[in-house]
Amino acid sequence: MAYLKIVLEGDPVLRKVSRPVTEITPRILQLLDDMTATMRRANGCGLAAPQVGILRRVVVVETEPGKVYELINPKIVSWSGEQCEVEGCLSLPKKWGRTHRPRAVVVRALDRNGQEVEYRGEDLLARAFCHEIDHLDGKLFTDPGTLVGEVEVEE
Repeated sequence: MAYLKIVLEGDPVLRKVSRPVTEITPRILQLLDDMTATMRRANGCGLAAPQVGILRRVVVVETEPGKVYELINPKIVSWSGEQCEVEGCLSLPKKWGRTHRPRAVVVRALDRNGQEVEYRGEDLLARAFCHEIDHLDGKLFTDPGTLVGEVEVEE
């Protein structure tokens, strides 16, 4: 397991659309492991492959200790309700903003074994799924339509 370098705001990779994973190779499995280690080391609750400079549709999310969601080619297939909560991002350190997200989502993806999985997330988990999947499409939480109000910068 290795710690990966987290790409910061301003790097063009964060604005590109990631390619689907067509085959789950040992490199993809290693990426999942390394992303989980990197996310935990940075005290995050999610990480998308573009945030470590890799334009593949791979995401890890952990909003509860020990419960890691590994998502390959994830898609939000349904959503309901709404929430407006404070959000941050490992690629935008010390920046926070109130975002508008669905209160609940259902995500469909492949797991590390290539099996289709479906997860329902509410509240923080729904927000984390949306946030990380947005990264796969080159979107940041600070983009218009997601951010409500101004970005706050921690001194």
